[in-house]
Amino acid sequence: MIKVWRNDDDARREDAAAWVVRLEAGDLGEAEAVAFDAWLSASAENAAAFDDALAVSQAYAAAAGPVARELSERRAPAAPVGRRAVIGVGAVAAAAAIAVLVAPQLAGPQTETYVTAKGERRTVQLADGSMVDLNGGTRLSVRFGREARHVVLAEGQAVFDVTHDARRPFLVAAGDRTVRVVGTQFDVRRLGGKVSVTVARGAVEVRPAQGATGKAYRLHPGQKLDHVEGESGARIAAAEPSEILGWRSGRLVYRQQPLSEVIADLNQQFATPIRIEDADLAATPISGVLVLDDQSAVIRRLALLVPIQAVRSGPDVILRRDAASDRP
Repeated sequence: MIKVWRNDDDARREDAAAWVVRLEAGDLGEAEAVAFDAWLSASAENAAAFDDALAVSQAYAAAAGPVARELSERRAPAAPVGRRAVIGVGAVAAAAAIAVLVAPQLAGPQTETYVTAKGERRTVQLADGSMVDLNGGTRLSVRFGREARHVVLAEGQAVFDVTHDARRPFLVAAGDRTVRVVGTQFDVRRLGGKVSVTVARGAVEVRPAQGATGKAYRLHPGQKLDHVEGESGARIAAAEPSEILGWRSGRLVYRQQPLSEVIADLNQQFATPIRIEDADLAATPISGVLVLDDQSAVIRRLALLVPIQAVRSGPDVILRRDAASDRP
């Protein structure tokens, strides 16, 4: 029994190491990518073995080059000494070189925070070369470590174009869900207790954050995941990435989405809050395109898609159903 367990465990580690090598080469074909997805999601043990293999590969890559250069630059001693002394000096030198390399990292990675105001859209380039487009009203924190690249989307919406790095997965925390990628382009939206993930290129895995319930989902291009925070499930549907990412050029595209979701998006763009008067109106499905310019003009265009009236009430704009639309 023990021998069989060890053999299985060894085989799993060998498979994980082989996948790391192939992913780091960056030339996986579609069939191989599907095979890797299947192997990784087959068991928690496979995922753990892959993470361990990544950590070993990264640690070697980070230390091997500098240590080798440090040792190669050292000159031979002027006078011959015994074998034991050579080993002792070499060990001390190697330990010192490693200490020099590791010491600057003991302070830990720094966290960068990016915030956009209502209606502001911003593009930032991260330290690894990844590009992030931030929508209005977004707060994003970034912390890059040796083993992973961590991002927290506290609120708002962002498109990530991630630089490939098989040794350091790119992890986006959004509410009670975590998005894991190696290199891809995808959109993450977190507003009003709801999280949406849409994949434009590559593949991502969306799994429950620590302490949350539910299962992991693998998303491919043209797929969108919708999740309500606090619930265990999620809904997967087909999506057109160019439409989901249209906000970057000032266009919001909707296909049978509830008015409440439209208003949540608009409230990220304009300083004057918009509220919906009743729940039935909030659930009304909307299809159409809204160009983001002046708030009053956007509301007038919205009234062409759904029968509403906009009334100013103090600091807010209240949307109520247009009574004239109920007349025969």
